[in-house]
Amino acid sequence: MTSAISLRALNRATLERQLLLRRHPMPALQAVEHLVGLQAQAPFPPYFGLWCRLSGFDPDHLSQLLLERQAVRIVLMRGTVHLVSADDCLFLRPLMQPLLTRYLQSAYGTRLAGVTPEEVLAAGEELLAAGPVTAAALGTALAERFPAAKAADLAQIMRSLAALVQVPPRAVWGKAGQTRYATAQEWIGRALHTDPSPELLVRRYLAAFGPASVADMQAWSGLTGLREIVERLRPQLVTLTGPSGTELFDLPGAPRPGGDVPAPVRLLAPFDNLLLSHADRTRVITDAQRKRVITINGQVLGTVLVDGFVAGTWKRDKGVLTVELDDSQPSAVVEEIEAEARSLLAFAEPKAAHEIRGLA
Repeated sequence: MTSAISLRALNRATLERQLLLRRHPMPALQAVEHLVGLQAQAPFPPYFGLWCRLSGFDPDHLSQLLLERQAVRIVLMRGTVHLVSADDCLFLRPLMQPLLTRYLQSAYGTRLAGVTPEEVLAAGEELLAAGPVTAAALGTALAERFPAAKAADLAQIMRSLAALVQVPPRAVWGKAGQTRYATAQEWIGRALHTDPSPELLVRRYLAAFGPASVADMQAWSGLTGLREIVERLRPQLVTLTGPSGTELFDLPGAPRPGGDVPAPVRLLAPFDNLLLSHADRTRVITDAQRKRVITINGQVLGTVLVDGFVAGTWKRDKGVLTVELDDSQPSAVVEEIEAEARSLLAFAEPKAAHEIRGLA
């Protein structure tokens, strides 16, 4: 039997899966795996993504995971960079490879005449076996072997077809560094999964983002053809009717706390997974807000959640955090936003003078 779920109940269920109804005393690696990674187009948003989800989160814990090769940054879902555990890197990358191969063929196919991608891949992996290199250096080295192709195009073949991780000091808290690449197999010291389960991928997505439609799953992953996978899983899933009449799927026993459960103010990181992982994102953000939060050049602003829904944006610059709310809020809510903002600044810049703007 299919039951209906209201917009507020769908919102609260999603926030619960996203660890946003309360801060959790969870190790950073466990949280990264539960969330099936964190969007990491820029080096440091994952730190803020964990800060707003975990109690007592220390950025050095995530840095150490990167340095110890327990976590990596790699192109995965939607062809974008994610920070994931080493185990999930080996599991997820083969599942996402068809998406990346299609992208290479559509965007670069006509520019690679006379170059066999398989030959470039083999040559690139041989070069990378000597140690991490930048994309520019890799492309230049490959151009010496394949002079008919441009160095940048050869580097793109490698980024699309090889499982390349971005290695430290890139994305280590408080550090800076060029983007250098190594193969996941060399860096982690283990092989990619040879037969990863798409059924497990769907179940893990639902655990972190459900209830969700097939379109939601495909929007999150960038993959097509998931309807067949879901149909195979249907006997093991709960079906719900969403606020717009869409069929949603969920795991039996997964938390759906109800729309009357309080949701605290949260300052979501730029590029936060919550805003990027559904086809229909009205469970947390309106279509009008989405146009302001996700910019035309692909940036995703930090957002303010009030009562579980996006209510504005925030930006931080040298100890100053500026909040821009969409509408006026009650004084108690403003005080809660200010407290979260001060907590964020204390986390990000503990030694700087702090100022909150936009709430007066």
